[in-house]
Amino acid sequence: MSQPERREVISEPRIREAGPDDYPALARLIAEVTPQHAPTPKTLRHQREEAARHPLRPHFYEWLAELDGPEPGQTVVAGYTQVAQFVGMLHPGRYHVELMVQPEWRCRGIGRALERTVAAHLQGRGAKEVLAGGYEDQPYLAPLLERRGFSEVMRYFDNVLELEGFDFDRWADQAQVPGGVRLISLADLMAEVGEDAAYRAFYDAFAEIRRDVPRPGEATATSYEDVLIRLRDPHFFPQGIVLAQAAGGEVVALSELWRSDQGPERLNIGLTGTRRAWRRKGLALVLKLAAMRVAREAGARELWTGNASTNAPMLALNERLGFRPRPAYVEYRRGSVDD
Repeated sequence: MSQPERREVISEPRIREAGPDDYPALARLIAEVTPQHAPTPKTLRHQREEAARHPLRPHFYEWLAELDGPEPGQTVVAGYTQVAQFVGMLHPGRYHVELMVQPEWRCRGIGRALERTVAAHLQGRGAKEVLAGGYEDQPYLAPLLERRGFSEVMRYFDNVLELEGFDFDRWADQAQVPGGVRLISLADLMAEVGEDAAYRAFYDAFAEIRRDVPRPGEATATSYEDVLIRLRDPHFFPQGIVLAQAAGGEVVALSELWRSDQGPERLNIGLTGTRRAWRRKGLALVLKLAAMRVAREAGARELWTGNASTNAPMLALNERLGFRPRPAYVEYRRGSVDD
């Protein structure tokens, strides 16, 4: 994708705070810029509401850029930006920035106007570290961020598996569950022991496993309330969360499937991992294959997962299974909370 040709500005962009009434327009804008991860207005509402009531009170603020449309009295939402703190990597001096402009309105001063708004906001907050990025098929983003003092810190690959024609029989010998362990879905465990006990067992494993997930900063400790918030997500698919449970009841590994805003033919893989004491027993592969069977039975045709470029073992496992990379999200950082 080449840099769009600069065109004359029709009107000065008006920057204003975004609100709940803007979610339909915002969903359409995101779909134009990143169609592979286009959200619904319902998803946007849920994300904002959960951020607002999270006990850690992460900072979250967003703006829209509006232009006069081609028709008298018409308003066009042409750009968007967000300044947020993510609860999974929370630090009072660290902020994440997202900025996007609809393709047809680029090179009209909209991005610069949003950028000025963000810069003033971050200065007022005393930000020490800022993370931002974009997809590698948007090549104009890298030089733009580098000119503003950002350096690449990590890449996250979208890896996609086409389920049609996948030969499960080929993997039969490697899909054997180790002795003393059973596979069970979160939904079935909830039916066996009750919702709270099942969630607690899931939480104990999830909290340990996610500590080893690659990220550009120190992970925030996960509370039980964080997991409850996670499982309130409208994409929650309890039958698609596959657990490896030891004889004593401990969940020792897990693999998550989540429903997608892109429709029933796509499922997204969340966390897949094994507790440290149970690694090197082949559980990640066993769980992946079990989750893939669940996905096929649910009518999914594609599985999408995101993998950090530094997570070599998971990248290798996904490649063996037939996942193929799409353009990566490239994350950049300016400053540091350690300075």
